[in-house]
Amino acid sequence: MATPHVLLVDDSCVDRLVTSRALKSCNVKVTVVEGAKQALEFLDMEHDVKLILTDYCMPDMTGYDFLVEVKKSPKLNHLPVVITCTDDVPERIKKCLDGGAKDYIIKPIKVDNVPHLLSYI
Repeated sequence: MATPHVLLVDDSCVDRLVTSRALKSCNVKVTVVEGAKQALEFLDMEHDVKLILTDYCMPDMTGYDFLVEVKKSPKLNHLPVVITCTDDVPERIKKCLDGGAKDYIIKPIKVDNVPHLLSYI
């Protein structure tokens, strides 16, 4: 199997570092961006991303709003999206899953989470 490419979208530098290290330790190619708008610009130019891992709480657009943008795009709607957050809010989790997210994972992302994440590719 080719090295999977994951787009990591998170405004927290610490969470970006922790998550990207966990993914890279499992031989995953990671592209890191700070927000949803950057992610949409990147996805417009990049075609080998296999999974989007996005934070829910970001300043310019929530992870849910980003999910909606991805799912309404004919070019991107095939991509699996997993939402991450530090908050365990059942209504938010249900909204994201109903909106098309493959999963909602409570941070921090650990090496143990990576095989589960990759199963969505």
